[in-house]
Amino acid sequence: MAMTHTARPARTATGVRAPLALIGTGALAMVAVEMLNPEYDLVSETLSRYVHGTAGPLLPAALLTVGAASAVLAARLGPGTGRAGRAGRAGRASRAGRAALVVWTLGILVAGLFPADPPGHWHRPSPSELVHGNAAFLAFAALPTAAVLLRRRMPTAHSLGLRTALSALTWASITTTTALAVFLIDVMDGGPSLGLGSAPTLVGLAERLVIAADLAWLALALVAVGGVHRVSTAGTAGTAGTASAAGTADMAGTAGAVGPSDAVNHPAARAESGQDRHA
Repeated sequence: MAMTHTARPARTATGVRAPLALIGTGALAMVAVEMLNPEYDLVSETLSRYVHGTAGPLLPAALLTVGAASAVLAARLGPGTGRAGRAGRAGRASRAGRAALVVWTLGILVAGLFPADPPGHWHRPSPSELVHGNAAFLAFAALPTAAVLLRRRMPTAHSLGLRTALSALTWASITTTTALAVFLIDVMDGGPSLGLGSAPTLVGLAERLVIAADLAWLALALVAVGGVHRVSTAGTAGTAGTASAAGTADMAGTAGAVGPSDAVNHPAARAESGQDRHA
C-alpha cells in the first residue's frame, strides 16, 4: 500500500507541473517579444501586432501554449471537483464557469492561429485580423466570467492564502478587462481619444494588464486543482492502508481465537484422549 500512497500523488503533481510550465513558457515568450521590439510602444500598441516584428512567431506560439494549459484546467475542473458536483444553483454556476473557460481556451487558440494586422490598420482590418480580434475579445471576456462563476467552487479549502489570491486576481481581471473594452471601443470608433501625454491611447497597457492578471489566475487555479487532487489521493491511500492494517489484525485475532479449538480437534489429540479414557 505504501507504493499507492506515494506514486499517485507524484503523477498528480506531474500533471499540474506540465500545464504550469506551458503558462510560464508562454509568458516568457511574450516578454521576449516585447524586449526584442523596442520600436513598438507598449502603452498604445497591442501585443498582437508584434507578430510582424522581430521574433514574431514567438507570439502565436505563446498563445497556443497558454491555450493548451487552459484546456488542461478545463478538463480537470470536471464534475465532482471541489464543490462542483453539487446540484441546483451551485452546479449550474459551475457548469457555466467551465463553459466560459472553454470559450477562453478556444478563443486563445484561434487567436494564435490567425495573426493580427501590422500597426496602423485599425480601420482597414484584414480577414485574419477580424478573426484574431473577435476571438481574442471573446477570450478576454470569457476568462473573468469563468473566474467569477468558479470563484466559490474552486477547491481551495486547504489554503486560505490561495483562495484570497484567486479572489484578488478575479477582481483584477474584471477591472482590467473593463478598461480594455473601453479603450478598444474608443480606438475603433473614430480614432483614439483617451490617451495620456504622448500616448494616443492606453489600449496596449490595458491589454498587458489583462494578460498578466489572466495568466496569474490560470496558474493559481491549476495549483488549486492539483492541490485538492493530491489531498484526495493521499486520503484515499491512507484509508486503504488503515483498512488493510485492520483487516490483517482481524485475521490474526481470528486465527488466535480458533487456534485452541483446532488443537483439540486434531487427530493426534483425539487419539491421545481416547487412550486416557481407556486407561
